[in-house]
Amino acid sequence: MTTITPDLLDDLAVGAAVLGTGGGGDPYTGKLLARSAIEAHGPVELMPLESVPDAARIAACGAMGAPTILIEKVPSGAELDLAFDTYERHTGHVLDAIIPFEAGGMNSMAPIFAAAKRRVPVIDADGMGRAFPQLEMETFNVYGVDANPVAVADEKGNTVVVQARDAARSEWLARGVTIRMGGQSWLVNYGMDGATAKRVSVPGTMSLAIGIGRTLRKARVGRRDPMAELVAFFAGTHYKHAKVIASGKISDVARSVKNGWSVGVATVTPFEAGQAPVTIAIQNEYLAAEQEGRVLAIVPDLVCLLDLDTAEPITTERLRYGQRVNVLAVQTPPIMRTPEALAVFGPRCFGLDKDYVPIAG
Repeated sequence: MTTITPDLLDDLAVGAAVLGTGGGGDPYTGKLLARSAIEAHGPVELMPLESVPDAARIAACGAMGAPTILIEKVPSGAELDLAFDTYERHTGHVLDAIIPFEAGGMNSMAPIFAAAKRRVPVIDADGMGRAFPQLEMETFNVYGVDANPVAVADEKGNTVVVQARDAARSEWLARGVTIRMGGQSWLVNYGMDGATAKRVSVPGTMSLAIGIGRTLRKARVGRRDPMAELVAFFAGTHYKHAKVIASGKISDVARSVKNGWSVGVATVTPFEAGQAPVTIAIQNEYLAAEQEGRVLAIVPDLVCLLDLDTAEPITTERLRYGQRVNVLAVQTPPIMRTPEALAVFGPRCFGLDKDYVPIAG
């Protein structure tokens, strides 16, 4: 059983940013909140999915909104605590454990600072295996868990409880509330029991994030190729396949906030002369990498941008002209590649007129 202490947070933040595929919110801010909560309330137990009692009451949590807004609208942690209070009051149930609703950036840290204060464990699993921009894009939803009720809170003490007919409608309503809360809010949703969590969750993603961060850190200290080390690390996990699909310079970034998301396109010009540019579609996260109309990687597989020199993952809100990057593609686990899953978070769910082709072929 792993205990999350402050010394694990650096590796977790880096790994969560890789799994976040550019989204999920700034992991640095989340790391500071998690460290502060652990120092104030004690370490947090990271409970393996298979160890969760079947009757345990569980809910998911995280932030909603455009990641760019978190740079200026820095949270205190009280927003998420208020969302939990609202959820428990509305349902009449005190929660036994917390599960991340996505394995990315800030949203891998949010359950930790919430769990430290509430003195409950965080489950080593999540509902996305990466980060996605919409709350219906969860394996929880794919395999039959109701997203509702959704407790929404902001930094001013405002709360809303959404009770909708399905997860997609919950997303639409909560997104509208979030926009009116200044483009950023905090959610608690997807209540379930432990037996259900074991059936519908992507396992081991928190420990996977820690392993990713540790691998990159040790590679830098040992002066080894961090990308080669990372590809080898993924080969020993349930994600299995990873590869560098491009290396080059960011030659253009077109980005805007639209309907509560950060959307746009980034262009990577390869270092090798004569190679065509690689375009990266963005909706909070990096969705697809294409070169001359050929898909190199596409959702739900991960497209990750890492700094060429430091191997630090680059989130979409911190992407800038002139950065030198490696583009890493990672195949998602089987639970995320079923026909049912692709109907909820496959390429066409993002408006991409492409079929899903796993990077491993």
